Amino acid sequence: MARAATTQRKIVVTTAAWIVGLLIFFPILWTILTSFKTEGDAIAFPPSLFPPHWTLENYFEVQSRSDYFRHFVNSVVISIGSTVLALLIAVPAAWAMAFSPTPKTRDIMMWMLSTKMMPAVGVLVPIYLIFRTLGLLDNVWGLMVILMLMNLPIVVWMLYTYFKEIPVDILEAARMDGATLGKELVYVLVPMAVPGIASTMLLNVILAWNEAFWTLNLTAARAAPLTAFIASYSSPEGLFWAKLSAASTLAIAPILVLGWISQKQLVRGLTFGAVK
Repeated sequence: MARAATTQRKIVVTTAAWIVGLLIFFPILWTILTSFKTEGDAIAFPPSLFPPHWTLENYFEVQSRSDYFRHFVNSVVISIGSTVLALLIAVPAAWAMAFSPTPKTRDIMMWMLSTKMMPAVGVLVPIYLIFRTLGLLDNVWGLMVILMLMNLPIVVWMLYTYFKEIPVDILEAARMDGATLGKELVYVLVPMAVPGIASTMLLNVILAWNEAFWTLNLTAARAAPLTAFIASYSSPEGLFWAKLSAASTLAIAPILVLGWISQKQLVRGLTFGAVK
């Protein structure tokens, strides 16, 4: 009876997981298939999932109309650059909060997390004015900084959680052997937390890659990433669904491939410290 109940529970859980997964993936599948439709087929009613007439015309037109490679390079530079900046700040901050806490450490971390609850539009005007004064509008470095600041609370919290799972005795042993604070951080803590750091890095890259609000409001052409590339297919004349789907597919393809390749590392990092 117990074995039958366990088997039944596994079947139910597996079925539920497949249903949720398909529901999440369906909009992506619809976008990809729509990119191979003509504009007439894309707006036809009732809609069809598979294109009645397969075509690559949308991809050719997107490539001829926009410089996809330039937007792609901007997205890569901005995502990786903001992630590196965030880690340079978050690793020492999380290390200090995890291993040298003060009575106010918890309050500071809650305050950091609370900043994520504020609508981004609420600080758009002052940030826009600051960027204009500093000459950072439509600038890759400016986007790196703002995206680093937007994602920094999440990065610090994740690294703090991973660092708390590392036994303090190991760090104390390193200090007894004469390790300085810098060597303790670089040669002891970071190697032990590689899975957690890697998953945090991947998550930050995904968040930066998908960011649209700041990239659309702080860029024009020169530093525009792929989110701006997608938005360029929305015009006063209306939405060109097939071309918009082709542009969206080209924009999400790199990050989907990255997620697929690194899924084991991501899962391993997210479960780091869950079982001792």
